[in-house]
Parts: sequence; C-alpha cells; structure tokens
Amino acid sequence: MRPKSLSANHAVNHAGLADGSRHLRGYFYIAAATLCWGVAATLGRAAFTGRLLPGGESLPPIDALLISQTRTTFAFLILLPALAWRRGWSRLRIPARELGDLVLLGVIGQAATNYFYYTAIERINVATAIVVQYTAPVWVLLYMAARGLQRPTARRMAAVALAVTGSALVLNMFGGGAGQMRLDRIGLGAAILSAFTFAFSNIWGHHILQARDRWTVLLYTTLTASAFWLLVNPPWKIAALELTAPQWGFLVVFAIISVLLPVSFYYAGLQLLEPTRAIVASCLEPVFAIVIAAVALGERVQPVQLVGIVLVLAGIVVVQLPERKDREPVAAVEPVD
Repeated sequence: MRPKSLSANHAVNHAGLADGSRHLRGYFYIAAATLCWGVAATLGRAAFTGRLLPGGESLPPIDALLISQTRTTFAFLILLPALAWRRGWSRLRIPARELGDLVLLGVIGQAATNYFYYTAIERINVATAIVVQYTAPVWVLLYMAARGLQRPTARRMAAVALAVTGSALVLNMFGGGAGQMRLDRIGLGAAILSAFTFAFSNIWGHHILQARDRWTVLLYTTLTASAFWLLVNPPWKIAALELTAPQWGFLVVFAIISVLLPVSFYYAGLQLLEPTRAIVASCLEPVFAIVIAAVALGERVQPVQLVGIVLVLAGIVVVQLPERKDREPVAAVEPVD
C-alpha cells in the first residue's frame, strides 16, 4: 500500500505543478495584453497632443467611432492573409453551428465594448470611464457565483476589491485634477455597459476558447465586429472624411497595438485561466498606462498612484492563491499557434 500512496502523492504534486505552470503562462499572456493596451493608450494620447510626430506636429482629430471601427477592421485585414498563408484557406472554415457564438463575442465582446467605452470617454473623463469599466471583475465574480461555476470565497472577493480599488487609485480618481470623477448620465451609463460587455467577453471568450484556438477566434470576432461596424458606419461615410496619410498610418499601427497583438495575447490567457483570474489580471492595464506615460511622456506618478499599483498587484497575487476544497474547471486546451 505504501508505494501506491507515494505514487498518488506524486501524481497530486505533479498536477499541482502543471496547474501552476499553466497559470503562470496565463498571467504572462494577460500581462502582455495589458502592456499593449497601455502602450496604445499612451500612443493615442501622444498622437493627439502633438508629441508623436516629428517637428511638433499633431494629427488632425479622428472620430471615436472611426477609431473603434478601423482598429478591428485593420486587425482583420492583416490577420486574414497571414493565417491563410500559414494554414491554407480550407483550415480557416468553421462549422456553421459555431458561428453564432463567435458573432456574439465579436459584436458584444469587441464592437459593443469599444463603442460604449469611447462613448463614455466623450461624455466623461478617461479616468472615470476606465475605472467604471474595470468594475468588470465584480460582475464576472457575481455571474460565476450565481451560475454555481465558482464559489464567492473571501479570498476571491478580496482580490476583486483590491484590483478595483487599486485601479481607481492608479487613475488618481480621488485626487482632483484630470483624474477627478466627472459624472454624466449618458456617459456613466455607457461606461457601465462597457463593464458588462467586457465581463461578457471574458466569460463567453473563455467558453469558446476551450474548443477553438485563439487565432481562429480572433479572426472571426474581428470579422463579425468589422461587419457590424460597416452597417453602422458604411464605407462611403469614411471616404467622405478625406483622411490624411498620417491619419491612416496611425490607424493601422493603432489596430496592431490595440487589437491584433493584445487580443491574441488575452485569448491565450483565457485559454489557461478561468474568467475571474483573467479579468483581475486585466486591471494591470491602467497600471501600465500610467507607468508608460511617466516614462515616455514625462508625466508624474503621484504617491497615491503607487499605492494603487501595489493594490492591483496584490489582487492578482491573492486571486491566484489556491483555495482549500476548491474545484475550479481546468482548461485543457493549450494555445495553438
């Protein structure tokens, strides 16, 4: 009996190490995604403050709807030929029964999240919009608990609270100035809807990514989001804007940095992490945005923001600690390149 006991303990330890490695890679992918989004935030801020182009020139204003539309459309147009060249056109097809799930993820998870987020930015300041959006971990945890998919343990609730509070402090929500909360009913409503759709994208994306590799999912979500935007803002309206070459160049680069790279990383993370862990880790985005802005644009980091960074990191550490007698679903699908 003793050899069996030792063998069982070895199997348990091996499984624990495998889970730890899987979670570590998942957090790396999520961190890489949020780093890209942080760079995108700084890039957008630099472009519209005249610090991006040489000679102190600034880009003419670009409509928020156009940014939302082109970032997914250009990502799709870049990804489609790349995947077709590597895999062949026949391997890009999916069964018709799966298309509905991908349409939901593309329209609600990508297009709607972007639209509501940018609408919120137009009506309220950026800091308020981001912090409201990053209440999404709360909604994910509540959904998982209501469906019986996860227990709302004290540790998980503490991790969510740390991440949300830390995000608010990182953006200096309570310190006055540019970070001070500014409310508008339409803007606040849009920010709340953005939080809901972002939460949905984590839950639904995790579900889909257990059966499909991230590149196929990204291809079809950007396709459906692009098709949705064409209905909202058809090509002739875009042509009438008469965009300049620097504007088009910025939009292409922005699509790569804000969608193509980060969403592929995020989907890889969702394959390896359950939704609560992934979305708590996503709170690194405002942290990276503040740090990058400080390094690239010389913006000063306030002491309260440093406290917020520590809280976000603490939330990520807390949420990944194992729970006793906890049985979380384990993702069996590895990222496919």
